[in-house]
Amino acid sequence: MRLAGTTAALAAAAMLLIAAFGASDAMADFGVAPGTFDGTVLDGSGEAFTQAGGHPFSGSTGFELNTEPNPAPGFENGLPISQGANLRNVKVEVPPGLVGNPLATPRCSLSSFSATPFSPCPDSAQVGTAIVGINLESSHFNLPGAIYNLTPSPGQPALFGFWAFIVPVLVTPTIRDNGDYGLDVHVDNVDETLSLTSTSLTFWGIPASPVHDPERGNLLFGMCGDGTPMPCHSGAPLVPFLTNPVDCAHGPFTTNIEVESWKGETDTDSFVSHDNGGEPTGVTHCERVPFQPTVSAKPTTGNAESPTGLDFELSIPDDGLLNPDGIAQAQVKKAVVRLPEGMSLNPSAGEGLGVCTPGQYAAEQADTAPGQGCPNSSKLGTVAVDTPLLQEQATGSIYLAQPDNPKTPQHGAENPFDSLISMYMVARVPKRGVVVRVAGKVEPDPRTGQIVTTFDDLPQLPFSHFRVHFREGARSPLVSPPGCGTFIATADLTPWSSTVPTPVSSDFLIEHGVGGGSCPSAGNPPFNPKLNAGTLNNDAGSYSPFFLRMSRSDEDQEITNFSADLPPGVSAKLAGIPKCSDAALAHAAAATGFDERESPSCPAASQIGRASVGYGVGSVLTHAPGKVYLAGPYHGTPISLATVAPAVVGPFDVGTVIVRSAMRVDPETAQVHVDSQGSDPIPHILKGVLLHLRDIRVYMDRPNFVLNPTSCDRMAVEAQITGSGGNFASSADDNPLTVSDPFQAASCASLPFKPKLSFRLKGGTERGDYQALTATLTARKGDANLARAIVTLPHSEFLAQNHIRTICTRVQFKADNCPAASIYGHARAVTPLLDEPLQGPVYLRSSSNPLPDLVAKLNGEFEVVLSGRIDAKDGGIRNSFRLIPDAPVRKFTLSMKGGEKSLLVNSRNLCSTTLRANVKLAAQNSKTRMFSPVVASSCKGKEGGGRR
Repeated sequence: MRLAGTTAALAAAAMLLIAAFGASDAMADFGVAPGTFDGTVLDGSGEAFTQAGGHPFSGSTGFELNTEPNPAPGFENGLPISQGANLRNVKVEVPPGLVGNPLATPRCSLSSFSATPFSPCPDSAQVGTAIVGINLESSHFNLPGAIYNLTPSPGQPALFGFWAFIVPVLVTPTIRDNGDYGLDVHVDNVDETLSLTSTSLTFWGIPASPVHDPERGNLLFGMCGDGTPMPCHSGAPLVPFLTNPVDCAHGPFTTNIEVESWKGETDTDSFVSHDNGGEPTGVTHCERVPFQPTVSAKPTTGNAESPTGLDFELSIPDDGLLNPDGIAQAQVKKAVVRLPEGMSLNPSAGEGLGVCTPGQYAAEQADTAPGQGCPNSSKLGTVAVDTPLLQEQATGSIYLAQPDNPKTPQHGAENPFDSLISMYMVARVPKRGVVVRVAGKVEPDPRTGQIVTTFDDLPQLPFSHFRVHFREGARSPLVSPPGCGTFIATADLTPWSSTVPTPVSSDFLIEHGVGGGSCPSAGNPPFNPKLNAGTLNNDAGSYSPFFLRMSRSDEDQEITNFSADLPPGVSAKLAGIPKCSDAALAHAAAATGFDERESPSCPAASQIGRASVGYGVGSVLTHAPGKVYLAGPYHGTPISLATVAPAVVGPFDVGTVIVRSAMRVDPETAQVHVDSQGSDPIPHILKGVLLHLRDIRVYMDRPNFVLNPTSCDRMAVEAQITGSGGNFASSADDNPLTVSDPFQAASCASLPFKPKLSFRLKGGTERGDYQALTATLTARKGDANLARAIVTLPHSEFLAQNHIRTICTRVQFKADNCPAASIYGHARAVTPLLDEPLQGPVYLRSSSNPLPDLVAKLNGEFEVVLSGRIDAKDGGIRNSFRLIPDAPVRKFTLSMKGGEKSLLVNSRNLCSTTLRANVKLAAQNSKTRMFSPVVASSCKGKEGGGRR
């Protein structure tokens, strides 16, 4: 219908009529008339257009409101009016994937459009037609109008408008951010005086096509934008405005509508996409939809084994989207991106890194200021998206999502994947009010550390270029491959048009070694670890914290194991320290890092030190603290040290790492060794994260725990550090290297040395009687430790060789399988280092000397072997202990058997004279003491020289 010759007076009269009869006091339900909300997507012949990704001839939708006869006088002809209050707002939810291109035509300014209903905009800006049913001048009219593409206001992605007679109506599309990113079309705040009963909107698929010329222009007044009579010509390029979805798997599609009156009454309705016969249908022929993506992935450095960012770009050709006869490329539904093996996550990035919670992620809107949603500390990089549907580029950031740490204080707000590592991408066009949020899961391979990132159910929004830049710098999130060469990143991209992924790839080149140096040579990398160790205060015989540090550079092989030899005489006071039990350590191993950090499994009393381990590459590392506990036997060694490290690095909790170091004590020197064979290997990878361990620091700082030697000889802390070759799963290419750090105690000469040694014989005093012997050595606190002892017994005592019947061989002794008959005595040593004395049998053991050796095998917390050489000196029996451990012994008692097991026989009557032994003792600080103590016997009174 066309109305011509309308004057300003008629317009004024019409406004008065609308004001007079627009509102109704009828009390009936407001809403969409059942069965009237519908829509079609058609081809040029009027049939349903279902080609996926194709450009239809038109797309239409409309609805009618519930109406009733107007009871007002003068309207007996049954003029319909809307039930309830007049229409205010309309929202139509368009199925995802059906898109319109607001750049397909020129735009008309909002001011030009709003100035007059008479041909307000150029004909080239028209994108469709509207028909609205209204009551006017006691009659009901279905009035046509042109829909124009308008210049959107800030915050709007696009804007369209038409005139309902002399009332402007604005149509605003928005992009849903609830997950499917379809379009919502809004008509807000319709003029309250407009008595609208129905509406139908038709958008043209190719707005500039000449086939639309008869409908182009002001249909109500029959004129073109330039004031000439219709038909009107566009003159604009033939660019598609409408594009069908490419998802053949989820049709038919549902379109929803929600209407609201000026009194706040609401109603909803929906329809399912269908053909002309009403049969539900979606889009078809997805096999015709092209999908030709390309990717580019390149680290921000060309150096090997270095902190690096990453530039990633995904490109989709847009020629089919802009070609009227073409089919648009499918959008990416799922992207699985694999960085090359060897490129890994950088632990250095963890320290100081924040996280974005789901609540903060949801707060990211088009106009959210930086840091008001996801915190800036959680930012990993930037994102930029080019789309042919907008003039502006969508830009934003990539954030680290809150890890799934079940025991964190923020429990209950994890990421969507319940995973350790995931990220959020937020891209926005604030000027257009557009925000797109997508979440991706990052899965490092638990064996190799290869990074696999997956984004699924991506928005069905066309884009031409999608660029991601992960930050570079010391705390960049990635580490470049460890060697030079060409590396390939791959991606499996699944389009919305198919379930079959399309593989694509991109290669990049690593041309330099660490720091820009030469590339690593073929084969295993070099390995030159460093060792620093010693006591903080090296005063001889004093307690002092002990430190040990092992480190390597980025170009070195990674440290996987180590053994260490402490200097002889560096000992530890274990007395009074409880051990962390195996059960407690098992509990720690099963605990989260947060739990273990807040409530340690081992008793505090068993802690003897602390540890700090530095992970990462480059100049900045992430340090994870731990505690060192005294633990019990492990893999055949008498005690062990357990390093318990809650693996909490920044926001990540990968559990609790337990590394037990087996401690072996040399039985002859009491030198302490960390036994690599019985110790746990150092972890190389945790939950797929390559640790890139660079620095290990151990501090034994329990008060009065580590004791310096009393010898000032030059010594060293030695360690055999093992580096792994290219295959961490095999030890065949491991590279052990021995390193050392000099050690020397100081002020040894200031230590006094005045031990006492007493002897007692027990047995018959006559010539030929056999004696039991007890020798007791006592030392003063603060003295230098004993190093050697030579004792010559009185000439009255001969060796009873007839009693030497059974001797333990060296093979038997080493196998701890000496015959019981080879035991001739017992020894006991009391040391302040241990809770219990060391004690055990005294054997005669085969020797390379003419006489067997006298060997004491002391057992307890450790095993200590004292080997004495028996020989004759100036007619007396001499026993020499020339290798005594540099350890404090307060009392040492040697008890030799008498009777048939006695090794001593009297050469004369013992009571005839005073018996004296000759003693020469040497200290670890080289001081000596010589004296001749009286040997007590069984003589009574003055007889037999029982004097002392």
